[in-house]
Amino acid sequence: MAKKAQAENVEVAPQKEVATKVALKPTKPSWEIKDRVYFLKGNKTPLTYTIPGKHTRKHALLHFDDKNGKQRELRYATNQDSPLVDEQNGECTMGHICFDNGTLTVGKDKQNLQKLLSLYHPLKGKAYEEYSAVEEAVDQLDVLNLQVEAMNAARGMEVDFAEAILRVEIGSKVNDMSSKEIKRDIMLFARNNPDVFISLANDDNVQLRNFAIRAVEMGIIMISGDQRSFTWGTNGRKLMNVPFDENPYSAFASWLKTDEGVEVYRSIDKKL
Repeated sequence: MAKKAQAENVEVAPQKEVATKVALKPTKPSWEIKDRVYFLKGNKTPLTYTIPGKHTRKHALLHFDDKNGKQRELRYATNQDSPLVDEQNGECTMGHICFDNGTLTVGKDKQNLQKLLSLYHPLKGKAYEEYSAVEEAVDQLDVLNLQVEAMNAARGMEVDFAEAILRVEIGSKVNDMSSKEIKRDIMLFARNNPDVFISLANDDNVQLRNFAIRAVEMGIIMISGDQRSFTWGTNGRKLMNVPFDENPYSAFASWLKTDEGVEVYRSIDKKL
């Protein structure tokens, strides 16, 4: 008689529940209801400046909708909730968009105009920008960092180099300044014009231009009336011709780096 196979009871360990993580898509920031300020680019402050408020043949006022791939006409109607023409109903009362002294303040009760200017208008970023406190703070921080960098460089700068940079800005007046006045003015220059200061400080020819100007002022070398050539002050022998459309002292500074110019530099340096 065949034996019946007895089924074995197998105990199964309890399984842990595995929680699946669902990646959440970042949500777009919602439109904030607030007063907004717009300003003309380039620090322009005309008494009045008007930008188009409706679509015409002369001024295209259209917004391309990525979702449906269509151009949507825009217009500022004071009695409508949306600046999109296809979302407006009934008779429209047209309004003007006018900047006074370079700025335009739009209250939170004018959401249609705010959205037109902030989201859709084709002149945003070209003729005007929306004021942002965050972007303003970032810009100010960049300027402050640049000022600190420039002033640190100015503080450790040799007087001769500082004189060379100041001469670019104030000319021969630097000759009558004491070393302390030069150090003071180079610090002020670095603070007030940090980008220009850093550019000049990194220019290898600044000191050589100052060298050439001092040599001309002392009569060691002469520059012609048309500023097209340099000669020795003692015998009038020509040293070099200035290439067309170049600053004479910049050209002379570059020439001093040549083999012939190095010998002239040494001779002038002894007399200075």
